[in-house]
Amino acid sequence: MTTRRGGGEPASRGRTTIADGVVEKIAGLAARDVVGVHAMGSGLARTFGAVRDRVPGGSRSVTRGVKAEVGEVQTALDLEIVVDYGVSIGDVARAVRENVIAAVERMTGLEVVEVNIAVSDVKLPDEEEEEEQEKPRLQ
Repeated sequence: MTTRRGGGEPASRGRTTIADGVVEKIAGLAARDVVGVHAMGSGLARTFGAVRDRVPGGSRSVTRGVKAEVGEVQTALDLEIVVDYGVSIGDVARAVRENVIAAVERMTGLEVVEVNIAVSDVKLPDEEEEEEQEKPRLQ
């Protein structure tokens, strides 16, 4: 957890602390809102996440594929995304970067100094059917 002085308040009036996980959640949701982003995280992380999502009481991790380093007044983010086949990767990356920066800065007041994006996969149109066929049936 990292500390940040809140909204230009004098130090004598207290301070606001923003955890890395808070910034990661905001960034993860903002990235997923971009058209062309199919999923977040590497294949292995998505596989474990899919298993966790099926467990009763398990929840979808909005921070999957997002790592934030939060300082006192600035933050830097690393995102790993999967894009849909046929979209311009450059355009999607630009849109993700802009959306994440806007959301994080608006909600936290932190200055986003960089958003590094790694495209780890492309989701092909017929992959979903293949994945469905390969999944073992739960009895």
